[in-house]
Amino acid sequence: MKEELKREIITTADGSTTIHLPQWDEQYHSKHGAINEAKHVFIKNGLCHVLENQDSKDLDILEIGFGTGLNALVTFIEAEKTNVNVNYVGVEAYPVVLNEAKLMNYPDLLEASKKENIFDGMHSSLWETSHKITEFFVLTKRKQFFIDIEDQDCFNLIYFDAFGARVQPELWTVEIFKKMYEALQLNGVLVTYAAKGSVRRAMQEVGFEVERLPGPPGKREMLRATKR
Repeated sequence: MKEELKREIITTADGSTTIHLPQWDEQYHSKHGAINEAKHVFIKNGLCHVLENQDSKDLDILEIGFGTGLNALVTFIEAEKTNVNVNYVGVEAYPVVLNEAKLMNYPDLLEASKKENIFDGMHSSLWETSHKITEFFVLTKRKQFFIDIEDQDCFNLIYFDAFGARVQPELWTVEIFKKMYEALQLNGVLVTYAAKGSVRRAMQEVGFEVERLPGPPGKREMLRATKR
């Protein structure tokens, strides 16, 4: 996002809010339902899938595009329910400010109004510093361009939630997915809402085993990639 883009709060089909960028006609989450998308793509087909296929109750998660913090919040709620210890790293080049985050209605719609202080804390916490949100959830936010990621064999799971290839094709390349592959541990998983053939081929080129899965509301398919 090289230019300063206007940001507007809109309501999606499931009643949850997201940020819309009118100059790009792009939003941070699906207009068909921000919460529905987060739960389907990142929780059901990401976090739950990984937990079903590993013995440990410890998870290291990298989010590509921390954005509104929705994926972090739904992950926190799921981790609390399932007694999972999460080390969560969110990478974002253009952070959402706290005042914008406070306009999001996620805690109420997730029937987690008591978690509003958790959600606010995620956004008010300092960047480049690890914060123990609770005993089981540690958050580190990194203000960083995705091309500058250099992690090696660190994560069990990557939430790839960048802006779409239509507006930012440079984020969906072989070069970027090579960095994602290297950041994952063996048998680590990357999930994304995207399903374009060019994205799938870029993943396969760097070594990922890629599955097409049913998508969230409004999308026919999504992708899940595993490091073998």
